Amino acid sequence: QVQLVESGGGLVQPGGSLGLSCATSRNIFRFYDMGWYRQAPGKERELVAVIISGGTTNYADSVKGRFTISRDNAKNTVYLQMNSLKPEDTAVYYCNAHYVPTDTNYWGQGTRVTVSS
Repeated sequence: QVQLVESGGGLVQPGGSLGLSCATSRNIFRFYDMGWYRQAPGKERELVAVIISGGTTNYADSVKGRFTISRDNAKNTVYLQMNSLKPEDTAVYYCNAHYVPTDTNYWGQGTRVTVSS
């Protein structure tokens, strides 16, 4: 059973910063693309950022320049640093591990981020 263990999240004021982390097992971390998705109330889950095993990153237009995804291969952990947060960033954030050859996906349990004054 593959587990993605998320941490971080919480309540932050507009303009503030927050960091998320997602730890997983070494066996999948080396070969999987890692990403963060989010789902706001009443909306579909959407991609926030992804980092492939080679280190290339891709971001949703709505978070470019504000969010940074990174991975620490030694710790089998992927991070999402979120700066200049806006109320519209409020959502449950999910960590994702994707194995491209078989289109296999694993998901974390989700962590809530609330941006409000």
